[in-house]
Amino acid sequence: MTGKKYLADQAATLLKFAKATTDPDVAAGLLSKAADLSAKSEEAPDPSPQAPEVDQPDS
Repeated sequence: MTGKKYLADQAATLLKFAKATTDPDVAAGLLSKAADLSAKSEEAPDPSPQAPEVDQPDS
């Protein structure tokens, strides 16, 4: 599955293109796709390493 950072970067790129275009239909399409990617990034797992669960011995 794609990571959060990748999806967020792709959404940011689409937003930059949407701001740069003069065609409102293209801008609307890019904004729609950026919103979809943003929503997916919120659902994506965080790829940062997690500490393993360790059982502590009883003292």
